Amino acid sequence: MFRTNPSREFQPETVNIEDLVPQDHLLRKINETIDFSFIAEKCRPLYCQDNGRPCIDPVMLFKMLLIGYLYGIRSERRLIEEIRVNIAYRWFVG
Repeated sequence: MFRTNPSREFQPETVNIEDLVPQDHLLRKINETIDFSFIAEKCRPLYCQDNGRPCIDPVMLFKMLLIGYLYGIRSERRLIEEIRVNIAYRWFVG
């Protein structure tokens, strides 16, 4: 008897994003080679410590712009869309 399961797409599944990015991916190599923590320290004096809204992590912003540069994504809106869909980009940005 032939049957399909139309509700299968809504069944939860636990997936580790680390396993979805290939070991030889360019962004994985960059992440292993460069320690981006210096960016947070460089940017710390530019933000108010006790006033205003919480900031977006400067390391995350830098990584997003780096992806845009490396992959030729010129529009920031397009970059956000690409990061939403591309698992490797999401993994890299954190």
